Amino acid sequence: MLCASCLLLVARAATTLPAPPRGRGPAFRYQRRELHFPGHPEPPSNDSSAGRLTRLGVPLGRRVIPRRGRMPPAIGGGLAGSELRFRRGRCGSQAARVVGRDVAAEAAARNPKRPARASRLFKAAGRWALLGLVTLLSFATRFHRLDQPAHICWDETHFGKMGSYYINRTFFFDVHPPLGKMLIGLAGYLSGYDGTFLFQKPGDKYEHHSYMGMRGFCAFLGSWLVPFAYLTVLDLSKSFPAALLTAALLTFDTGCLTLSQYILLDPILMFFIMAAMLSMVKYNSCADRPFSASWWSWLSLTGISLAGALGVKFVGLFIIVQVGLNTISDLWHLFGDLSLSLVTVGKHLTARILCLIVLPLALYVAIFAVHITVLNKSGPGDGFFSSAFQARLSGNNLYNASIPEHLAYGSVITVKNFRMAIGYLHSHRHLYPEGVGARQQQVTTYLHKDYNNLWIIKKHNTNSDPLDPSFPVEFVRHGDIVRLEHKETSRNLHSHYHEAPLTRKHYQVTGYGINGTGDLNDFWRIEVINRKFGNRIKVLRSQIRLIHLVTGCVLGSSGKVLPKWGWEQLEVTCTPYLKDTLNSIWNVEDHINPKLPNISLDVLQPSFPEILLESHMVMIRGNNGLKPKDNEFTSKPWHWPINYQGLRFSGANDTDFRVYLLGNPVIWWLNLVSIALYLLSGSIAAIAIQRGAQLPAEVEGLTKILLRGGGQVLLGWVLHYFPFFLMGRILYFHHYFPAMLFSSMLTGILWDTLLRLCAWALASSCLARGVHALGILSLLLGAAYSFYLFHPLAYGMVGPLAQDPESPMAGLRWLESWDF
Repeated sequence: MLCASCLLLVARAATTLPAPPRGRGPAFRYQRRELHFPGHPEPPSNDSSAGRLTRLGVPLGRRVIPRRGRMPPAIGGGLAGSELRFRRGRCGSQAARVVGRDVAAEAAARNPKRPARASRLFKAAGRWALLGLVTLLSFATRFHRLDQPAHICWDETHFGKMGSYYINRTFFFDVHPPLGKMLIGLAGYLSGYDGTFLFQKPGDKYEHHSYMGMRGFCAFLGSWLVPFAYLTVLDLSKSFPAALLTAALLTFDTGCLTLSQYILLDPILMFFIMAAMLSMVKYNSCADRPFSASWWSWLSLTGISLAGALGVKFVGLFIIVQVGLNTISDLWHLFGDLSLSLVTVGKHLTARILCLIVLPLALYVAIFAVHITVLNKSGPGDGFFSSAFQARLSGNNLYNASIPEHLAYGSVITVKNFRMAIGYLHSHRHLYPEGVGARQQQVTTYLHKDYNNLWIIKKHNTNSDPLDPSFPVEFVRHGDIVRLEHKETSRNLHSHYHEAPLTRKHYQVTGYGINGTGDLNDFWRIEVINRKFGNRIKVLRSQIRLIHLVTGCVLGSSGKVLPKWGWEQLEVTCTPYLKDTLNSIWNVEDHINPKLPNISLDVLQPSFPEILLESHMVMIRGNNGLKPKDNEFTSKPWHWPINYQGLRFSGANDTDFRVYLLGNPVIWWLNLVSIALYLLSGSIAAIAIQRGAQLPAEVEGLTKILLRGGGQVLLGWVLHYFPFFLMGRILYFHHYFPAMLFSSMLTGILWDTLLRLCAWALASSCLARGVHALGILSLLLGAAYSFYLFHPLAYGMVGPLAQDPESPMAGLRWLESWDF
């Protein structure tokens, strides 16, 4: 289905022609062709034609002189066959050639449909042939040596493993939306992969496991980036050389090639980004045919592509912003068109709401519905989600469990923190070491199920056993003052004014007392945050805070890892800052009380909207938590456009199969220069137009292409690059590649326009015609030759490193930061 969609997208783009200018209908085109005589600089007058034919002995009785505004005569009414016979002689062949040219011209004037149709067919065949060549070259470069290396490379260890989880229906957690991983899993399943390979670490060999289906799927989508960019630039610039130059830049870029050949999310993300861009440009070109079938098709494809981009990674929001800005501008111009009624403007608005908001949103929600339905078994992602969510996963200890619904005194419980990857409130018999607060029993959080996670909830002012059958059941309510006794050690949850082990200005939390007997620092007030269930505390669903009665601080976890004396578990503190944060919010998960009736946890499972909201909250927190660790390789956004440093995909030594992610430096630095040149030339052109400068018609047309088409792709580059400067999460070089697609399209448009302007400026020179062709050819050959030099980075290399004269990359390490 995805293959068919790609082919449909390209076919529609290649066959969609721009509308003819107003005032140039079929009659106008026929006039031009009726009056054109090949081989003559000027259309000959009727008299001169008649004289020439008379001198050659051609009868004039059947001659028809074309008239402006009339359709051409029917085929077969011209100078044909038996009416034109010549005697053989010395000058016979020459006369025949002369008359042949005139007869052809006369026939063309009488029958313009035949040459016009032939010309259109020839041009269409040329368009398809060029598009086919671009697509074939893109697929050939992406699928060449796709099976090498036959081991895990870089992030294949993550996304290949997640594809296996889908095949095995095992729940997992990732910081990105699920569409990309689902498609990888589907590709693996359809290609015969059984989901049994462990994907443990880079370098592990695939051996007998089928991995080519997943790699092939990513390469397939990555191969469409080139024809999509080609068609986008062709529509924006109306120039085949500009489109061809763009296609060459992307085809011969080693970075785009490398990303497309492995089991990664990047080729899937860039496929949907470019599909959205192409569809948006195409529906813009249908503006003179609103509500036509092609207009609706491109508008719908734009919405589908937006859902796909966002469904792979949250950075898909950037292309959504671009389409949104384009839509706002489009509607604003429609609103200012006084020839349109408000009803028509309302139809335009409704169409865009349906196709660009409702349709993408419905598809995005459907992606999560499939994700939640398929992954129904307990797995490594359970602990990142709430207890209520875990109750729906087969194999989890809460699945099909029956426990008392409301919390009562005397119950044995586990208390789970709401923040992702914090875990359960935990204690053990080990004490805090000397010099770390009071030397009392440690209290931590622990991610795994354990008996040391169990606590007994008791009243603060009595030591009687609440489970005594003679006492009535008393439920815990919002605002109650309670005491939590650790079941294994009989020490109470305790806090005091000693500083926490790791977090400054927070108080230490310990286990204190003997057999449940302690002091006033063991008392906590329990508060229910989401009291939609009433004042009672509902297991799994109620969100609670524990406020220390003496100090007024709130029990929470900092998320910091304790040293070895704390068994590398997570620090628990009592924070004096009462602001509600996920670190200080808890819920009751396990609940044991023999005096209460049990209910099935099925009735407590969250609804789909709650699951959808929780999934996004967990993903957002996960993204924000991706901070660089000590000595971990990262890169900065300013490194990316200058190709400052690449990324090692595979291998490090001269005996390893080495793959290194690095953009083709010739292409990337050309793109960087092009951005600077565009800002300069575009500013000059905009100022000239604003000041009312009278530009020649050709210059004015090229200037509009530069500002409108180039401005569209420059906006895409800005939106896909500069937001990374505002992100606090860890960043890598591959994050720049969506922006690189736009900078390459800008390069194609800019250099084609500048070379055409140079040719126009040299119109009086004999070099004028060759300037544009020579310039484009030089850029194409330069991109191809640079690819020849740097292609071992993408396709892999074995042997000496770059600093060795025997290395295939000897002399090509132009920057010290390139680590290949």
